[in-house]
Amino acid sequence: MGGKILISACLLGHAVRYDGKGKLLSHPAIERWKNEGRLVSICPEMAGGMPVPRPPAEIENGASGLDVLEGRARVLEITGGDVTAEFIRGAQKALVFAQDNGCDYALLIDGSPSCGSIAIYDGSFSGLKHAGNGITAALLAKAGISIFSHDQIEQLVQLPE
Repeated sequence: MGGKILISACLLGHAVRYDGKGKLLSHPAIERWKNEGRLVSICPEMAGGMPVPRPPAEIENGASGLDVLEGRARVLEITGGDVTAEFIRGAQKALVFAQDNGCDYALLIDGSPSCGSIAIYDGSFSGLKHAGNGITAALLAKAGISIFSHDQIEQLVQLPE
C-alpha cells in the first residue's frame, strides 16, 4: 500500500478527545508508517474550533454524517448546544488537509460523530450505536479517500504496497 494515511490524532495518543484524553492505537504498522513519513494526523473537531475537553456530542435522531452534510440533521452536545457548524468546518479542513498531503487512505476512530466509519452513537446519549458514518468520514469517502476504522487496521496493513 503506497500513499499517505490521514489518521485521527487521538489514535496517536494525542489528548484531543471530548474527554481530554487520547485513545492510542498500538500496532507495529503505526510505528512503521510513522517512520516512513506516511502518517498525517488531524483532529477534525479541534480543527473545527472545538475546545478540549468539550461536552459529548452526537448526531441527532439516528442520522449519519451524510445527513448532516446535506442539511438533514444536526450535531448536538449533551448540554443541548448545536455544534453542527464546527463539525462541518472540521470535516472540510480535514479533507483539504488530506488532499494537500496526498492521502489516499484515512484511519479513523470509530464511534465518533466526526470520524466514525462503521458505527456511530445514535444521538440519545445512552451509549447506543447504529451503523453509519461521521461527518469527516462521509466527506472524505465522497472525495474518494478509502476509510478504515481503528478496528480495521489489519485490512489497511494487507493492502498491496
